[in-house]
Amino acid sequence: MPLQVPPAPAPALRSVLTALGSPTAVSEARTPSLRTAQGPAIPELPLPVHVLDRITPEGVSATRLAGWRFLIRCGDRAVAAADTMLTPDGWAFSHFFEGPYIASTERALHQAEALPQTYQPRLLSLPGLYMLTLWLHGDRTADGAEGHPAATDLLVPLAPAPPGIAAHRPHLVAELLPVLTDRVTPAPLLITPARTPA
Repeated sequence: MPLQVPPAPAPALRSVLTALGSPTAVSEARTPSLRTAQGPAIPELPLPVHVLDRITPEGVSATRLAGWRFLIRCGDRAVAAADTMLTPDGWAFSHFFEGPYIASTERALHQAEALPQTYQPRLLSLPGLYMLTLWLHGDRTADGAEGHPAATDLLVPLAPAPPGIAAHRPHLVAELLPVLTDRVTPAPLLITPARTPA
């Protein structure tokens, strides 16, 4: 079923279009594929980027909106992405980038379109694990900038995924969060009592 992509804030899209129209912004970006792309560069598929700062032992997650990401398409493929951020003056262009997450995001979005249920796509970053996932939110009419992962939402780890976590395999939040909790929770230190001299 088709995904219900949330609308990005208009100023965020305008800031990306302005950056794409700026030879300086494009030439200074560390994105050879964007600089050498043939044809028009078009920002599409805006995805809100949420950050999961902590997972409690109870599995309750605290997320915050970090920005909006646009895939930059040239011809038949995405060659880069553009991130925007919220500033005191509103949404502003942050930077262009490329790398494995671009193709991985596209692949995960295509996978999601084949699912029997319609989802709202978002990105969920877990900085503590150096992990990025496609977050498929079950409430497709929700405000893409708000909310937290529901137990029945799906998370699709993007490649490269952390060791032991399969990329591009959808997981229910209720199943994956406990695994991630174990990984981000530091193990207790074993303290042996000091021995008193005899």
